[in-house]
This record gives sequence, structure tokens and C-alpha cells, in this order.
Amino acid sequence: MRKKESKIIILTASYGTGHLQVANSLYQECANKGMTNVKICNLYAESHPFISEVTEKLYTKSFTYGKQFYKLFYYGTDIIQNKKMLRWYYQYGLKRLTSLIQSEEPDILINTFPITAVPEFRRRTGVVIPTFNIITDYCLHSLWLHDDIDKYYVASNELKAKIHSRGVPVSKVVVSGIPIRPAFSESHDKMALYEKYKINPEKDLILLIAGAHGVLKNIKEICETLLLTTDHQLAVVCGNNLSLRNELAHLNNRYDERFHCFGYIERIDELYRLASVMITKPGGITLSEATATGTPLILYKPVPGQEKENALFFSEKGAALIAKDREELLLSIDSLLKNKEKQLSLQASIRRLYLPTSQGMIMTDILNESEKIMRIGYPSSIKSQKKKVGS
Repeated sequence: MRKKESKIIILTASYGTGHLQVANSLYQECANKGMTNVKICNLYAESHPFISEVTEKLYTKSFTYGKQFYKLFYYGTDIIQNKKMLRWYYQYGLKRLTSLIQSEEPDILINTFPITAVPEFRRRTGVVIPTFNIITDYCLHSLWLHDDIDKYYVASNELKAKIHSRGVPVSKVVVSGIPIRPAFSESHDKMALYEKYKINPEKDLILLIAGAHGVLKNIKEICETLLLTTDHQLAVVCGNNLSLRNELAHLNNRYDERFHCFGYIERIDELYRLASVMITKPGGITLSEATATGTPLILYKPVPGQEKENALFFSEKGAALIAKDREELLLSIDSLLKNKEKQLSLQASIRRLYLPTSQGMIMTDILNESEKIMRIGYPSSIKSQKKKVGS
């Protein structure tokens, strides 16, 4: 008899693009395995669209105008041990989640964002749906942790040890790496890429990633200084930030052969491979992508919270430099590009952090673990438990 295909819901949130990218990577892996009964749900946007839109904008602004507020939120919620004080967050999205589970009757739930309504559903109803957390940074925030999460997938042994120190059995934590797009694992003809992007292979290329919302600041001033004082090539990826592209347009005219300005690039992995150094914010996905290509990194002005913690991890591993202001950034670029030995050391260190085929390992393990969980004999009838929800 043919085994029934598992129905999977991947739950995510659009606070930054990383959580959505991981969800899409897992979705694509399921498709590659021939699994068609898979759905991505942006739970907060679906349950509270107005609040979600406002908080997403506040989240983006917090990287520039509200750093202290975000610092207080990130570290403040992390040190709160009394779950009653976070009860509002544990219930956030629960009503929509309950409706989704009742209508879809999933066999597996996967979180790419710390959506605590998911394990809270199990606690309230007694209905066990195998539930898994994919932690999308190199650091730990306590909101990811819950007694009713069946397994965690993390980026490093250090993060596994930290989770274990919080009382989670080591058997429930898998060092898998963070899922990234398969393109980053492909091999390429570098000379063909130089020709494609009209980049001179004889000169160093500095790659600046502005971020999905243009959160890398002072780019115009940084570019002007580098173009005036060095002979290096610059490539800036602005994403969907049209105003930034317009702001940099005059540099295209003045430095046609040395300056390259791009909007959103689907195959950004190709630019990673050509860069002598990349300046970026230390988001978990960007860092994971760089481990695949071995691109030397300078992490610019990390914001307190997961950015700072990610940056410190990579710095301690010898896999990146940190620049706290524009002057330090310019000095770091200059010293790095003059020291090929230092470049090679950064490349070697960052490549040691690379864990290939993360999404394949994760999905295979999730499917196997789900079967084990359901064989235990937990209550499986979702509809019969509907009245318990919300009590």
C-alpha cells in the first residue's frame, strides 16, 4: 500500500526577508522530493494584517531610528523568564492558526520564525502535530524555545550547546545549517561571470549589499570616497530601493567602468563569487550565503540584537571583520585589499562554517521524526478537539 503523503504547513513572518527565504527554500526542497501537499503561511500577516503591516514598518525603521528601542525589545524579551509576562505574544496569531489547522488538517508544522502560537496550540488542546523550528540566525533568542517543539535545526555546534544549556535534550537539536537557495552551491565559470556583469577581473571588486529595505546607511558617501581615493571597482545592490538607485545614478556617469549599480538581482550569488570583499549587514541568511561562496566579509554597523550577536560569532571565528562606523569601514577595506594573506584567511574561516544541502537534511529528518512522533499514539483528531482551543 502506498504511504499517504504528509501535509505540511510552513509558518513564517515577513520581519525582514530571511524568514521568508528559508520558508521558500524548504518549500522548493519539498517540490524537489515530489511533495505537493505543502503550504507557506505568513501567519501574522493573515491573522492581523493591519498590526502586521505597522510592526513590519517599525521593525525596518528600528535598524536606523529606533536602535535603542529594538535593543530593549530583543534583549528584554530574551531575559524574561516568567512566561505569564509574554502571554500576549504566545496567543498572537492563535485564532488564525486554529482555523488553519481545522481547515487544512496538517500532518507537520514547520516554523521559520519564532511563532509561539504553534506550540501553544498543542498545550491548550492536547492535539499533537509534529512541530519543528528552523532557527534562522547564528545566535539564540529564548522565544524560539518551547517545551512543545519536537526538534530544532540550527547553524552551528555552538548554538546547539547553547540550546542544550537551556534544558533542551541534545537529541532534539540538529546542526543542519540554515537553508539557502541551491544556486549558492553551484559551480561557475568566473570569467564568464566577469563578462556578464562587465567587471574587470584585473581589479578588486568591493560589493556593497544595501539590504532589502536599504538599511545599509551612508552608501553614497562610502562609494564616493572609495571611488575618489582608490582604483577599486564597486558594485552596489540596492534591492527594491529605487530612491537609492536614483541617488547613485550620477556615479554611473562619472565612473562608468568602475561603478556598477543594481536593483534586485535574482542570481546575487554570482556577484558574491566575484567580490574581493563584501560589505553587508549580518543577517543570518546573508551570512549563510557567504559561507557557501567563501566571500570575505566586513559587517557594517551591526544593530544590537541578532545582528550584533551574529557579527560577534563570525568575528570570533575569524570569518568576518566588524566596522562600527564609516572611518573604520574604509580602513578595514583598505587594509584587507592590501593584504592577500588576510583575505585568504577570512575565506578559509568562513568556508569552514558552510554546511551544504541544509534543506535536504532538514526535510528528510523532519519526515522521519514525524513518523516516530505519531507512532507514540498522541491524540490525532483535530476536529474532535476544537472546543478545547481558546480555553
